[in-house]
Amino acid sequence: MSDLTGRTALVTGASRGIGRSVAERLAADGALVAVHYGTNEKAAQETVETIHRAGGQAFAVRAELGVDGDVDTLFAGLEAGLGGRPLNILVNNAAYVDYTATIDKATPESYERLFAVNVRAPLFITQRALPLMRDGGRIINVSSGVTWFATPEIVYAMSKGALNVFTRSLAHSQGARGITVNTVSPGITETDMNSWLQGNPESQQKVAAMVALGRHGQPADIGDAVAFFASEDARWVTGQTLEVNGGLFLGPTGER
Repeated sequence: MSDLTGRTALVTGASRGIGRSVAERLAADGALVAVHYGTNEKAAQETVETIHRAGGQAFAVRAELGVDGDVDTLFAGLEAGLGGRPLNILVNNAAYVDYTATIDKATPESYERLFAVNVRAPLFITQRALPLMRDGGRIINVSSGVTWFATPEIVYAMSKGALNVFTRSLAHSQGARGITVNTVSPGITETDMNSWLQGNPESQQKVAAMVALGRHGQPADIGDAVAFFASEDARWVTGQTLEVNGGLFLGPTGER
């Protein structure tokens, strides 16, 4: 465990899945965590209550991303919760996938929605966060393995590729302030976005056969990697993408 006592963190999309795991881990390490959610207030409050029961500190912030005024709404709630304290850690985790946005079926509307949530929101959230962030802060973007292996959901993959480029450019521009910027790129992980994995032994076995470590990912696997980048241990790492995927597609694994 790292020591984040006295630090603050904003985790977008933190009510469920990977975001929830990140929020719980950062809180366990001592940070005060702003648990952002879009529409599922119940799930966000459950995340906050879980953190409180474990002895951590957290508060929920509601803002639907990808709509006009989203950043203003988010930061009004964030700044109220921080109570004048600076922001130390930003985790751009919230994302949206549209499985119909393939090369054959993508529409201008699906494209705009995907890029509004997955690219525009992280850009302008980060822009707004930087004045609140102390030198030496941490920014972690959550991308996806679809930036390097092919997937039918081409628009989603394009949006995550843009996020990877954002990481490198931002790391360069913020280096003078000692702010590190890195990407965590999950492999096939059991979340609501990959609901086809849940309670489906056949799908789980197929994924396991593609992974060197022989299983699909869990949100905590990603949360722990994000916690590393948020910690002092990652002080000399910036502009990097870490593939957290158990050895996905390293080569033939044979029968398991």
